Amino acid sequence: MSFFSKKYETAGPGIAKDAPKKKGIALFFDIFGRKLWQLMGLNLMYMMFFVPLILILPVISLLKGAYPHSVIVAGILVVIFMVLVGPATAGMTKVIRCFVLEKHTFIWHDFWKGFKGNFKTASIVGFIDCIILLSALSSISFYPALAEHFNTKALYIPMVITLSLALVIIIMNFYIFPMMVATTLKAKNLFKNSLALAFVAIKQNFITFGIIIVTLVLMYVFRLYVMSIFMLLVPFFPAAFLCLVACFNCYPVIQKYVINPYYTSIGEINPELVADNSDDTERIFEDMGGKEKPMEQRKKGKGKRIS
Repeated sequence: MSFFSKKYETAGPGIAKDAPKKKGIALFFDIFGRKLWQLMGLNLMYMMFFVPLILILPVISLLKGAYPHSVIVAGILVVIFMVLVGPATAGMTKVIRCFVLEKHTFIWHDFWKGFKGNFKTASIVGFIDCIILLSALSSISFYPALAEHFNTKALYIPMVITLSLALVIIIMNFYIFPMMVATTLKAKNLFKNSLALAFVAIKQNFITFGIIIVTLVLMYVFRLYVMSIFMLLVPFFPAAFLCLVACFNCYPVIQKYVINPYYTSIGEINPELVADNSDDTERIFEDMGGKEKPMEQRKKGKGKRIS
């Protein structure tokens, strides 16, 4: 449909209910296009939990001269963020999982449902993620400086170990949060299954991690050269987009190796894979999507108007 065309009032044939479903990258961009505004709103909700981090510099500036107090307040803000970022990620993942499964969702309601329902486990995961990430970032500058000081390359080994551990933890997160909101697994089993899937689904993990890196590099370039675009994008992008990428690529792996085997063991079919055709026998009206003839636009003519 085009708003610049005179045919904008003409109805098309519609979309057939039994039309072939899109797959792969076509399905991803179809979901992304249809849910774009909702993804932006969801990203904005998620970024609200980064406010404690944003407040650190202003707080330090306000408390300049009161060294112990500024450090204590900054530390409290960091801890608040580390505790809340996990549940916020669980809430966002719960909504985006519904997008991927193409199920209806109320963004506000389901976000807070995922936030509250997984608060304890998600807080632990989020806290560990922050510690690992900070350790990895610190190792990049700490160990090379130490190696140069002692003139030995052996000190690069701890850096490689730290970065490798961080990479595995990042990939595990592709599975921890979707499993957390989709199952009732305990934390121990969440970590165990996520660790296994981090090495089983190499292809999906490589693609997902690659997209994350490319997206973050682009955001970094915007921050360096086009600050205005960066500041405009951050509230609405890229957290929800990257969560969509991770769920879209990795949730089918969870279905295959975790959810489907469970339902098979109890002699049932995973309801996520079953189309809702339960009302076929009671349907009164037939879905004519894709069968209607395009409605012709009525020609405007001169005539008497009845008032």
